[in-house]
Amino acid sequence: MTVRVVLADDQPLVRAALEMVISATEDVEVVGEAGTGAEAVRLVEELRPDVVVMDIRMPGMDGIEATRAVTEGAGGTRVLVLTTFDEDRYVYGALRAGASGFLVKDMALDDILAAVRVVAAGDGLIAPGVTRRLIADFAARPEATRRADSGRLAVLTDREREILTLVGRGLSNTELAAELVLSIATVKTYITRLLAKLDARDRVQLVILAYECGLVAVV
Repeated sequence: MTVRVVLADDQPLVRAALEMVISATEDVEVVGEAGTGAEAVRLVEELRPDVVVMDIRMPGMDGIEATRAVTEGAGGTRVLVLTTFDEDRYVYGALRAGASGFLVKDMALDDILAAVRVVAAGDGLIAPGVTRRLIADFAARPEATRRADSGRLAVLTDREREILTLVGRGLSNTELAAELVLSIATVKTYITRLLAKLDARDRVQLVILAYECGLVAVV
């Protein structure tokens, strides 16, 4: 199945570079391009793509607002945020708005293309540098706030809490299976349960919840 993508970035050269890489593949295609957040939302409503590659800083409606509008829509389109890490102060806001991934523009184009496929398949990912920023953000939050958030975990079993903690630490399904001596299929079942019980869209949101609820220590 071909992954249908909309590129949303106010820099034509960025869109051109991504379009060039994508056009050389057989399983991903660009179906639309937008230079503003509002235009991206309109194209999503019109074209129903699988993924939007979204910049944060765009004129008018920014990428965070556009991400929220896209993910709250009925089409099931997922958002991969691609922006300049050193200048962007809105990592957490974008993920809370529903983005399934957050990458930086200095990554190799082939890695960005691989990330599009991951997000389209229903998973999520965050660039390592962005993860460090999230940790810093949570470390600055009052302890009382983190304790209050932990009440959301009351619906989980002890095993589910354990798995959520390990997901928050960045373990893959394969690593979870090895750590807990479980089959990959069983791990996937637990992840599915966590997503349903916590009303999380994907693995990225599980990581965020693990930090918010204090399951993962911030240092």
